[in-house]
Amino acid sequence: MININLLSVSNLPKLNKLRKLELSDNRISGGLEVLAERTPNLTHLNLSGNKIKDINTLEPLKKLPNLHSLDLFNCEVTMLINYRESVFTLLPQLTYLDGFDADDQEAPDSDPEADGDGLEDDYENGEGEEEDDDDEEDDLDEEVIDDEEDEDDDLEGEEEEDGVDDEEDEEEDGEDDEEDEADDDLPRGEKRKRNLEDEGEEDPEDEEDDEDD
Repeated sequence: MININLLSVSNLPKLNKLRKLELSDNRISGGLEVLAERTPNLTHLNLSGNKIKDINTLEPLKKLPNLHSLDLFNCEVTMLINYRESVFTLLPQLTYLDGFDADDQEAPDSDPEADGDGLEDDYENGEGEEEDDDDEEDDLDEEVIDDEEDEDDDLEGEEEEDGVDDEEDEEEDGEDDEEDEADDDLPRGEKRKRNLEDEGEEDPEDEEDDEDD
């Protein structure tokens, strides 16, 4: 509930399971006892940018035994002398105040307890599913490649058969051409005689000779 002009948290519903509450940049100046009643399991509370001026205003937070992190940035209370020491003394359950512990060691960027347990496991499971999907895609790609290779082999086989047929046709054409050339070399009479013999007819000159005999 950031920057919504809240004056108090008196109307906050009872949220027993709530662990992290963001109330920054509002106009809250007190009434924090409601938090102990409505959000007993709170671990992280952000009150930065509110109208909190006195250390005593934070005293009701003592009733939040699980409160480990409290943010009061840009609140007037942070301007008080010995502010940090006073707050850690008032709220001994605190580990981090304004992002640092009592020894000025910075808090980690995220707290798995506050952000929700099991997220890493879900993330790892999600990655596993993505890897399975990648494996399936690889298998599909391999099948497609195999199909394309088979098609290429079939096309090559057809081209080879076509090449054999063309060679046979060329050989037959070559034989016909050789016979024609041989006929051209013969004398005209011999060529005519040969043609007649091929057609099963007799030469008329032969017939005249038979008649004279």
